[in-house]
Amino acid sequence: MRVIVGVGLCCLMLLSTPVLAQSAGTPDPDVRVIFDVSGSMKDNDPERLSANALELLVALLPSGVHGGVWTFGETVDNALPVASVDPQWRERALALTPALAEYQQFTDIEAAIREAANSPENGQRHLILLTDGMIDLPARGGDKAARDAESRRRLLDELAPELAKGDVVIHAIAFSPQADLDLVERLAQETGGLATLVETPETLLRAFLGITERIFPVDQLPFEEGRFTIDPGIDSFSALLFHDPDTPPLTLIDPEGRRYRADEYPEGARWQSESRFDLITIPSPQEGEWRVEGEFTDDSRVSVDSPLVLRTSELPTTLYMGFGLALSAWLERNDIVLDTDALPSGLQMRAELQDPQGDVRSAVALEESEGRFEGMLPAPRLIGNARLVIAAISDAFNRQRVQAVNVLPAISAQLDGARHRVILNAEHPRLDADNTVLHAELQGESLEVNVADARRWRVDLPSLEPDISVPLLLSATITLDGQIREIRLPRLMLNPGGEITLGEARIDGANVQTQQFPSEAEPEATKEELADRLVSAINALPRQAQSLWREARPGVERLAREHGDDPRLWIFAGMALLVLVVIGLWHRMAVRRRRRLRRVEEPHV
Repeated sequence: MRVIVGVGLCCLMLLSTPVLAQSAGTPDPDVRVIFDVSGSMKDNDPERLSANALELLVALLPSGVHGGVWTFGETVDNALPVASVDPQWRERALALTPALAEYQQFTDIEAAIREAANSPENGQRHLILLTDGMIDLPARGGDKAARDAESRRRLLDELAPELAKGDVVIHAIAFSPQADLDLVERLAQETGGLATLVETPETLLRAFLGITERIFPVDQLPFEEGRFTIDPGIDSFSALLFHDPDTPPLTLIDPEGRRYRADEYPEGARWQSESRFDLITIPSPQEGEWRVEGEFTDDSRVSVDSPLVLRTSELPTTLYMGFGLALSAWLERNDIVLDTDALPSGLQMRAELQDPQGDVRSAVALEESEGRFEGMLPAPRLIGNARLVIAAISDAFNRQRVQAVNVLPAISAQLDGARHRVILNAEHPRLDADNTVLHAELQGESLEVNVADARRWRVDLPSLEPDISVPLLLSATITLDGQIREIRLPRLMLNPGGEITLGEARIDGANVQTQQFPSEAEPEATKEELADRLVSAINALPRQAQSLWREARPGVERLAREHGDDPRLWIFAGMALLVLVVIGLWHRMAVRRRRRLRRVEEPHV
């Protein structure tokens, strides 16, 4: 908890720096934060991340924009009315922190979003919802479950589309894997916002930076191996360097080799060194290569303020598997688009989709025509959080725009409550039953896919053994814009907790691949059975352990032949088997835990 508080308080010093400065020429957005103070948050946010999120937000909002704060449980309170962000506004916002621990019994998300969105606006409204995402209304003499379900339906089917038409964007942050992640995701998707699951100070900071960079986009410099290059015309740069607590002090080195630290830096510069990040702002920086020495994370970035700016076409917050993205980018100087002759010599542009670790998942080179660079980013193949990077590169000029995105399947699939039927929903806004035909396959046999309504389908499942986990393979034939495309959807594991996992084999047993975990109780075994089980258990271990067993097996077999009647050998073998059983059980729990995590990260699958 102290760590999270430290992160929040340190981020208060990020006030209105170029890291989060608003792009010139754009209207001031209207940012409204909605905090869940319901009783369920007390259990689902035990680290009080929500309280510290307020401190982070106060730090990240640039001066001059409009902001407001709401809290909600059973009732909704506009704790801080919408006003221009200035030092007085920040002070009032920080004074609200104790109110976030005044928990209420119920959770009315629908009323909170409705009231926060309806307050008079001063620009495009961005709602940032922080919740555990579990609608919980008082019964009031009726069917409570029905009231909860109806509120959820109104929120998703009526209010969210209405807000989207009114240019209201909802960014949703969930504070627990137990949250209604589907609700959080759909609210963001419907309105063009971002959805994130937050459980640590690091992910909280990353989530807020992703949202603020979406609202206030800025140019960044490539920052690789601690090096970045300042080109002519840059007015200032800001280096935001994230690191672990107790990391040795960082050193900034200018192109002439002069070394700067937090206690000694150039005149006019600012250097804030905190437990989890350093923020360095250098005005009128010297041209050439700068370096940073020390330990910092890959989330670190260098942003710049310059008359020459990289612009892009509107970048969506949601991408879909199987669908590419048309992109356009160009350069502007003082709000004037540069034509071909005015571009930096040898300028090239490239777009990449990166996962949170920075690995490139798809990429395309953009082709230039009359000053504009255009191309089609290949369809993403993995779902989850990602970063869209647009880079402008030449010998004398480098810029990039980084935007957080969510990647979803074009069509989601989930089991119904009874687990006897799979429900499929069109996530891509252009897909429906008229242009999409779905296919389902279970163990090599086709299953019928029935149309439920204009954008929903269902698959009735055959009965399965509860301890057998099998994959349901899904695909779609889509006809759009006169073209037919075939896409594969993420597989859906049926009975994911089963002890036996079948691969993509036929029901008749041909080419069946299985994984059997040890049972938790073993009957008494003879010496021969014990030896067989020892071999079988070792064969079930991961590849490295099997390799070790192959090297040791001749010696073990020789001992068995020479000392087969010695009870000490079999005592040793029994102890070894016990160790293997413990390893097997640990492996089994780890696999189940990974499956649960996959279900949390991919709630739509």
